[in-house]
Amino acid sequence: MRRLDQLLANLGYCSRREARDWIRSGRVTVRGKVADDFGAKAEPRDVRLDGEPLDHPDGLLLLLHKPTGLVCSHEDREGPNVYSLLPARWRARNPLVTSIGRLDKDTSGLLLLTDQSELVHRLTSPKHKVPKVYRATLATDQPSGLATLFASGTLMLEGEDAPCAPAELNILGPREAHLTLTEGKYHQVRRMFASQGCEVLTLHRPRFGSLDLGDLPAGQWRELPLDTFDHEPHA
Repeated sequence: MRRLDQLLANLGYCSRREARDWIRSGRVTVRGKVADDFGAKAEPRDVRLDGEPLDHPDGLLLLLHKPTGLVCSHEDREGPNVYSLLPARWRARNPLVTSIGRLDKDTSGLLLLTDQSELVHRLTSPKHKVPKVYRATLATDQPSGLATLFASGTLMLEGEDAPCAPAELNILGPREAHLTLTEGKYHQVRRMFASQGCEVLTLHRPRFGSLDLGDLPAGQWRELPLDTFDHEPHA
């Protein structure tokens, strides 16, 4: 049960002051009856605004095909961000819609967005070891023994106090590979290759857990059920 004025504001419709005006003017109903008390509590699924159900009152979970050139930060000073791709109402929700993990500005691919903080914690916690697949193209040929090194769990990156967890490298060509990680150190894929003298030219994530981008165009998203990860073997 949630206060009507707070409910409308938290779902991004308006400010709490505006919500109170909307309620006073008869725009809000609860179970078919016009609400006249902005402080009254109701189940979100029972509330209608101008006769329409509320927009995703239980929460959002989105699979986005992130293009390059956008950051995953809400800070305007860091440049254009992925949230600019979403409807204005979703950007105004409280809690904020945020990314589950991050892809840097120059990396494209599958990014999950949600306003469910518990889900963010669950899927980014190292103990759950959700596999993430990256496709990298390199400036030079890969050295021999790279797959063995990445799988060994002994690779130390500069500035880290623990080695990288074992990672699976599938070589697609002399300068192209898929790398599967179960952790998310800062710029990890680029740093792993760089540690062996390989500069990453392009980086794309096609898979996260059991999810893949399929034919979803860059800059587009699709909605996922909130219980998508309830039965994930590692999540």
